[in-house]
Amino acid sequence: MLFDSSLLQSVLMIAEQAGHHLNRFYNKNLTSYIKADNTPVTEADLFVSQFLMEKLRALTPAYPVLSEEYCKIPFHERQQWQTYWLVDPLDGTQQFINRTGHFSVLIALVHHHRPVLGVIHCPQTEQTYYAAQGLGAYKKTTQKTTALNRQPVNLSQPIRIVVGSHSAKKKVRSILQPNFNYHFEIIGSSGIKSVKVAEGAADCYIRLGETGEWDTAAAEIILAEMGGKIFDRHFQPLTYNQRESLVNPDFVMVADAQLNWHNIFQFN
Repeated sequence: MLFDSSLLQSVLMIAEQAGHHLNRFYNKNLTSYIKADNTPVTEADLFVSQFLMEKLRALTPAYPVLSEEYCKIPFHERQQWQTYWLVDPLDGTQQFINRTGHFSVLIALVHHHRPVLGVIHCPQTEQTYYAAQGLGAYKKTTQKTTALNRQPVNLSQPIRIVVGSHSAKKKVRSILQPNFNYHFEIIGSSGIKSVKVAEGAADCYIRLGETGEWDTAAAEIILAEMGGKIFDRHFQPLTYNQRESLVNPDFVMVADAQLNWHNIFQFN
């Protein structure tokens, strides 16, 4: 078996430990740098990236680890991988720098190009969302663990959409059918927007712009296990480690995979 409950519990513990490290950095004055892709990085990103890589390699020595902060691995090498860990040590670095509290740790296990285990840990709220293929999706707090289930969309009410910024909200309006009402919420971290959808606090999360495969992999399996899904502009699933580029296309995450979303989005 690719994974069992003990592996999942170990990954949950590693994610929470990573969250403790991030909270420790959160209370410090950090120096940030701008990477080649014009996104910020801090010593917190780099420290937690190294922490996760060491812990996951020790847990499963046979599985490589691909981190946002260690992703310059040639495709000819990556394409040999059948199973690997895909992580974002600090999703929402700008939010972390701005002290909004909207940041998360993302860990996914990818097998044959599909996420089969995923953990999204939110350090500031001490909430963890996780799933494994065939085992369901769950939300864990300091008090209890509850199952996540499909969230049917009530089309008689405004469709609740999470986006990353006011400029993103304007772009998203251009692809929405005008015969529905919409309510927008702006949140910085991709992981936190994802779990808003997974727990039913939002109906969908729309991203028109660049993200990495590490931004969506954990959410992909969590949504799949609770009755949601992710699709691109062609209503097709995202791909993992099948291209030279690790950049995702535009996508939508939805809480209700059964709804006919073709009626809501006008991508063309």
